[in-house]
Amino acid sequence: MNEHVHTTQDLTKNQSLVMGALSRSDGPLSAYTILDQLRDDGFRAPLQVYRALDKLVEFGLVHRLESLNAFVACRHPGCDDHETVAFMICETCGQVNEISDNTLAKQLKRLATDAGFALKKSTVELRGICSACAAA
Repeated sequence: MNEHVHTTQDLTKNQSLVMGALSRSDGPLSAYTILDQLRDDGFRAPLQVYRALDKLVEFGLVHRLESLNAFVACRHPGCDDHETVAFMICETCGQVNEISDNTLAKQLKRLATDAGFALKKSTVELRGICSACAAA
């Protein structure tokens, strides 16, 4: 957990540009998609994007979706206080919904503790079909 809560006002120019691209997006973006969107803003190398993303993830403003190798802006301000973040990823339309559930967090922590594992943070990715796609 962060001792200092970061806001978008604390960000460098590159971090702000990357955060803006993710905030405007309806879905997750890969680092290369972000790079393509920000070329006119002076981005030339993937490393520029990855450095900004690393810090944004560290600040709790962005989440990395491991299964998609992509990133999304946090939809719950202050969620870096939550030990467990879960995402529902629709395999049809690609929509990603961020959810946080204290009961889930407690259960995961208990399972880890019972196994002798010191859980620091967990990200859960649920893959399936959203209600809109299921109804179509």
